Amino acid sequence: MTTTVPTFSLELFPPQTPEGAEKLRAARAQMARLKPRFFSVTFGAGGSTRDRTLETVLEIQHEGHQAAPHLSCIGSTRASIRSILDQYRAHGIRHLVALRGDLPSGMARPGSFRYANELVEFIRSETGSWFHIEVAAYPEYHPQAKSPLDDLLAFKRKIDAGADSAITQYFYNFDAYSHFIDECQAIGINVPIVPGIMPISSFSSLARFSDNCGAEIPRWMRKRLESYGDDRVSIRAFGLDVVTQLCERLLAAGAPGLHFYTLNQVDLTRTLWQRLRLAPAAEA
Repeated sequence: MTTTVPTFSLELFPPQTPEGAEKLRAARAQMARLKPRFFSVTFGAGGSTRDRTLETVLEIQHEGHQAAPHLSCIGSTRASIRSILDQYRAHGIRHLVALRGDLPSGMARPGSFRYANELVEFIRSETGSWFHIEVAAYPEYHPQAKSPLDDLLAFKRKIDAGADSAITQYFYNFDAYSHFIDECQAIGINVPIVPGIMPISSFSSLARFSDNCGAEIPRWMRKRLESYGDDRVSIRAFGLDVVTQLCERLLAAGAPGLHFYTLNQVDLTRTLWQRLRLAPAAEA
C-alpha cells in the first residue's frame, strides 16, 4: 500500500461544559505522552461547535502539539467558512479535516455547499496551499451512496479538488480496506489513506455508532460481543484483541498510519498504542 513511515493520530471532540473541558485537558495530557503526529478536533453540524472547536485547537497548539480542526460544510455559508479559515490562518493552523457533515435537525437547506469536494475546492481557492487537507473515505461505502462506484467516484472528486490525504471511517474487516485501496489505485488515487480505528468499550455504543455511520460489525464479532451481556471486562478484553490484530495486519500490509477515534477516553487507545509498540511521530 505504501512504503512511507507510518504516522499515528488521535481524534477528540470539543467539550460542552467547563467540567468536560477539565476532563479533556487531563485526558489530553496523558494522550500527549504517546506523541501522536496530530490531534484532530471534531466540528458540530452546521458549525454548532465552531467556537469550542477553535478553543480546543488553540489549547492543543499552546501545549506544543499539532492540531487539525474538522470543518463541515453542510449548513454553512461561504462567508462563514471563509471567516473560519481566516481565523485558523491567523492562528497558524496548517492542517484541516474537510467533511460534508450532516444537516442539522430542523434545517431545510444544506447551505452554500452540498458535498465535501465543493468545500475542498473552496478552501483551495481561498487559501492556496496553506492547509494540508484531509478528507473522509469509506471502505465499506457511505450509507447514502447509490452504489459502490458512485461512492468511489465521490471520493475521487474530493482528491481531484485538492485533498492531500484521507482518513477512513472505522471498520473491522481488513479485506474491506485492502479492496478499497486497490480500487482507488486502479482509478489513479494515490494519496495516503489512513485507516480510522475505533476501540471497543461498549457493545451497545458501538452498535449505535455503527448503525448511524454504516460501519459493519462482522457477524462473528457481534455474536461474541452480544454473548458477554453487561460484562464490560470481557467486552474490553475481546475488543482489545480484535482491534490489536486488525492494526497489526494493516501496518504489516503497509497502511500509511492509524487514526484513533478516542471518544476523549485515554485507556483503550493507550493500551492499543502500547500493544502495537507505536513509535512517536517524527519531528515536523
